[in-house]
Amino acid sequence: MDSKAEMYIKRAKTELETAEILYTVSKEKPQNFNISPESTYYSGTISHSYYAIFYSAKAMLLTKNIETKAPEIHKKTLDEFEKEFIQSGLLDARLLIIYKQMIIRAETLLEIFKTEKRKRGDFTYNTIPQANIEPAQESIKNAKEFIKHCNTYLIQA
Repeated sequence: MDSKAEMYIKRAKTELETAEILYTVSKEKPQNFNISPESTYYSGTISHSYYAIFYSAKAMLLTKNIETKAPEIHKKTLDEFEKEFIQSGLLDARLLIIYKQMIIRAETLLEIFKTEKRKRGDFTYNTIPQANIEPAQESIKNAKEFIKHCNTYLIQA
């Protein structure tokens, strides 16, 4: 695997770990961490979960020698990921080979990416932190699933 792709995968894992830490601190007694009991970090959980997905997608694109850059790096990454792995059918084929009898639809991965991108904006900028516990739980779950499938693909690439 390309060293830059490895860097993105490590970054994705770090982002996921950060999301899980922030979720745990928010859910458990914040005072154990010398934080006000009213404080939560669910918005940060959502944001870091999104970035875990984003960096995984960037690593995947590097296997195709595609590197997205600013401006609009997030949109470009999503568009290229969809084109190269979903519309081409490549991801479905790889997943079918790897998982043999299990049918995993790659559109699910794309939907996760789109959903998390949207939620990053909605829940980071427009909602009070305490209201974000359920979306934060879902974001961590989605990021884990997305990274798992990307890692499976990258190992075989």
